[in-house]
Amino acid sequence: MRWLLAAGAGVLWALQFGREPNIVAPWLALAPLVLLFSSSRASGRLAFVFGFAAWMTGLSWIVPTLVTYGGGIPTPLAIALTGLLAAYLAAFEAVFGWLGGEVWRRWPQNLGLRLLVLPSLWVALEWLRTYLFGGFPWNLAAYSWVDVAGALPLSAWVGPYGISFLVVLVSVGVAAAVERRRWEPLAAAWMVPLLLLPLAGRWSLRQSVEDVRKAGVMDEAGVPVRLVQPNIRNLTEYDPVAVLQNYRKVIDASIASCEPGSLVVWPESAAWPFSYERDPQLRADLAALVRRGCTVIFNSDHPVQESFYNSAYLLSPEGSLHRYDKRHLVPFGEYVPFRGLFSWMDKLSRNAGDFRAAAGVTLLPWGQEKIGMAICYEVVYPAEITELARRGATILVTITNDAWYGDTAAPWQHFRAARFRAAENRRPLLRAAITGVSAVVGPDGSVWSQLGTFREGVIRARILGRAGLTPYARHPSLVPALASLVAGAALVALYFGRKENRS
Repeated sequence: MRWLLAAGAGVLWALQFGREPNIVAPWLALAPLVLLFSSSRASGRLAFVFGFAAWMTGLSWIVPTLVTYGGGIPTPLAIALTGLLAAYLAAFEAVFGWLGGEVWRRWPQNLGLRLLVLPSLWVALEWLRTYLFGGFPWNLAAYSWVDVAGALPLSAWVGPYGISFLVVLVSVGVAAAVERRRWEPLAAAWMVPLLLLPLAGRWSLRQSVEDVRKAGVMDEAGVPVRLVQPNIRNLTEYDPVAVLQNYRKVIDASIASCEPGSLVVWPESAAWPFSYERDPQLRADLAALVRRGCTVIFNSDHPVQESFYNSAYLLSPEGSLHRYDKRHLVPFGEYVPFRGLFSWMDKLSRNAGDFRAAAGVTLLPWGQEKIGMAICYEVVYPAEITELARRGATILVTITNDAWYGDTAAPWQHFRAARFRAAENRRPLLRAAITGVSAVVGPDGSVWSQLGTFREGVIRARILGRAGLTPYARHPSLVPALASLVAGAALVALYFGRKENRS
């Protein structure tokens, strides 16, 4: 029964990252896992079952992606491969259960320690997951609170890991209240977010009012932007007729959107398979477009030695061309680790294994603004986006091709991470996705305008760039580092406590 409860609790947690965000459930969803720590010393194994069920549910969209674009991979093999990834990720939950269970059982009467150490341990492991073996900071606990009032503005102070701390804190409070059959643990745990979230919301509202006041009349505020969502599905086989039709769709939408002084943003892969460096037709069409007076951001590969960068170009009416090269590549998509062993997975992405990661950070200048770019997967890394703001970016732009994942939760999970990046750095964010979700996100993480998945259209908006650094952007490692110190100190205390008991 305990194993079934652990698996069910994992599925419940994964549902917090579905297409539609929940408001109340994320405050309770981790409590069943914590309650399992009370009655079993197998808490590490139970937490592994929890994590495996959670990741298999939350990443279920990987299976159809592998089957459709994996070059003939059968469904059972796709499930097994997804299971390998889920097992690796569940190992972090297993460590949380193993060590967190010891804390929970060792100090049953010390509510303060429980409320401090367990969320700190979770945050330390999320931080480790962000970087270990290239990192996979997908579905951080914080993202379950994406629509909880005040959570996004509060992330400008404590970052995503601070919000993750609060998410785990409230569930630990629920578990302690159920275990003790008293309301005081719940009140103690929930008091912190219920004080901080309204304060962050009021601060965010005040900042938004100040932005409008500085800019003048609302209708005149900011600079015009146009986000093109052509709704082009990925082709399983190359079809020259479909390729040209898709290309003309992008060009026609851009011509209709191009206005003097505006910024037109294409999503990732919008011009595929054409390359700006190799195809005169693409260069000619873009030159004709910018002659109308708009600036265009578009995606293309860029040759470097015997490889390529995945690049975002900015072409202005003055003829200036600037380029950002992607720094964080997708394994088995843009490059193949241990190539030769896994070359059968090359078809998971066009030109898989041909891309090279760039080393430096480049901002794209647009008038008085400086654009910080993130191509697809890069936006899920909090510190990488914060680095753009620290370098002087006033507007964040992310372009992506989420068509690989179909009409699943994946594009929405990806979009939630982007909303947090906007709020953490207090920067407006533009997101152009080839099949959605495209959106204009305010500097408080709110969605100003949005096109859902598999819809065709152009988002028209005006935005104001912002300067200055948030407390989180000034010290992005502060919260997870403190959490790691707290967790480490608790583990040291557990170790010496065990030695004393044995002696």
